[in-house]
Amino acid sequence: MLRNVPRWLKPAPRLPRVSIDNGITDLPAWPNLVSGDDDAINILIWQYALARSATRNLFVNTPATMCPPALRRYATMGPRGQGELKEKTLMGPFSPMSAALFLATGVGLYTYLRYEKERIQREKEKAREDQAVGKPRIGGPFDLIDQDGQRVTNQDFLGKFMLVYFGFTHCPDICPEELDKMADVLDKLDQDKDVTGTDVMPIFITCDPQRDGVKQIKEYTQEFHPRLVGLTGPFDEISKAAKAYRVYFSKPPTAQPDQDYLVDHSIFFYFMDPRGEFVDAFGRESQVDEVYTKIKNYMLAEQQSASVSA
Repeated sequence: MLRNVPRWLKPAPRLPRVSIDNGITDLPAWPNLVSGDDDAINILIWQYALARSATRNLFVNTPATMCPPALRRYATMGPRGQGELKEKTLMGPFSPMSAALFLATGVGLYTYLRYEKERIQREKEKAREDQAVGKPRIGGPFDLIDQDGQRVTNQDFLGKFMLVYFGFTHCPDICPEELDKMADVLDKLDQDKDVTGTDVMPIFITCDPQRDGVKQIKEYTQEFHPRLVGLTGPFDEISKAAKAYRVYFSKPPTAQPDQDYLVDHSIFFYFMDPRGEFVDAFGRESQVDEVYTKIKNYMLAEQQSASVSA
């Protein structure tokens, strides 16, 4: 506690709060200090305490500290009083940080979508190339006899699409059903103005040459479609053709030509391009519209590729 406080201090026992507006220059003055004067010492002690209190409260309840922490004021360059105060939010949806995050997210999303699009396109092109180069390797050379008794080879069909089916003329149900389906596909292609249906050559190769000679083949193929080409030949040549097309067939080992027997065989159409390379295969579950649509698309793609190359 202060000792011997001067009288002029007694009316103001509680000091006013000092703000940045009045500052510490408003402190009450004191008498001139005289060396050895106890009053002077007390005044020094009081002023020191008051100065500490003033500096501690210097930034309390001032305009700077009363502003929200997320808000900072900026002034344009110019004389004092002529500057225009601008408020800029440092945090929120339009802050530099959020803008940077938004931009980075947008760039990342765009890059990812573009990469996925290119990846899908590469996969489609690879699948198309795999089909064009014959993967899996199906098809190959053959040397057989047609329904008119003429020798034909795979070279005779180059430049045409081929739709190849292996069967036998004594087949009770599966072969007729599949050949009827082939005929329906051919009819739809013939009626389509976008493609040339006659560019597709339907071929029936018997896997029972022991009973299917030239005459039997000709009578059989005429029942399904006028353009259907029937091929037969020696058993060894039939076996080579079947092996080239990955076709399995089997008949009873003791079967004779005059006997009634069945031949077990693969059930597929093999669609080949004009270069004699494998494009697609269609099984029993494939419907007419599905086969027709795929073949048409393959033909259109081939036409487009040929026009680009030219």
